[in-house]
Amino acid sequence: MIKIYDISLSLSQDTPIYPNNPPLLINELRSLSEHPTSLTKIEMGVHTGTHVDAPSHAVVSGKTIGEISLDCFVGPARVLDFTKSEGKVSLENIKEKNVKTGERILLKTKNSVGGFAEFYSKYVYLDGDAADYLSEIGVLVVGIDALSIKQRGSSDVRPHTSLLSKSIPIIEGLNLKGVIEGEFFLFSPPLAFVGIEAAPARAILIEGLL
Repeated sequence: MIKIYDISLSLSQDTPIYPNNPPLLINELRSLSEHPTSLTKIEMGVHTGTHVDAPSHAVVSGKTIGEISLDCFVGPARVLDFTKSEGKVSLENIKEKNVKTGERILLKTKNSVGGFAEFYSKYVYLDGDAADYLSEIGVLVVGIDALSIKQRGSSDVRPHTSLLSKSIPIIEGLNLKGVIEGEFFLFSPPLAFVGIEAAPARAILIEGLL
């Protein structure tokens, strides 16, 4: 029995935005009341909602979003439950999950439990030591249920740089509320923009396909 989980954030003008990022603006340019087809204009930053950070987001001469292999975003993935972790996902937390080289790892925290009606500055993030560990292991991708993988305002940028310097992309803005810990099939490719550091993605998990 196959079940599909939509783990993307819905996009609207009510979607929470990380501070200092561009707002999401949706404007109807042409309506069906006056034309045979409708037309809508969208303006937003590429780090809006569920999105993928490419290496060039934090690494000089790093790969841009269109240069990342789609293998990172399509295939078996493991959701790790850290909803009991306070403040951050630590190195000790990660080591308990026996992460292996080549895995696609999605971090479920209290962020998913709290929901995404607004931006919460004290979200759960990935600790720098834990990011170092995942990069050394050589996972394929790391996803998290926060709009940023690093702590807001922290000078420790390793949650970005340790992963991205090893060409490990980061999926941010996941909603894992209805997903339990376990193995799923992940499909989360970013939009095929050229030459930029990030792009929105529609992320889904499929249960029963593996």
